[in-house]
Amino acid sequence: MKVNGLDHVVLTVVNMESICKFYTNALGMEVIELGNERKALKFGNQKINLHQYGNEIEPKAFKPTPGSADLCFITDQSIEEVINELKKCCIEVESGPVERTGASGKILSVYLRDPDLNLIEISNYI
Repeated sequence: MKVNGLDHVVLTVVNMESICKFYTNALGMEVIELGNERKALKFGNQKINLHQYGNEIEPKAFKPTPGSADLCFITDQSIEEVINELKKCCIEVESGPVERTGASGKILSVYLRDPDLNLIEISNYI
């Protein structure tokens, strides 16, 4: 077998409303309804399924824990524009800009936290 892509990941969240608001307002993702009160965040050709902490969908991770994710998102906007947009949303940049290595080469990144304190990296390729 050879895996060739990533379709979705799952975030276990404490407050569904605050997570949806953060990812739509700050990162421009779209909230989609999956049925049975399930939600996901759609962006590009990927999505993040959202599981309510304590009421996760089966099967689930062995120890689903809010705040345990470390995610990197790629944007076409310059890091300066990203920082300015985050400031407008009153979101603090925790670290960066800093150069890192992405899946396809060098990236310039800033780091921030979502409402559950997951580490979010916003990057663009250099």
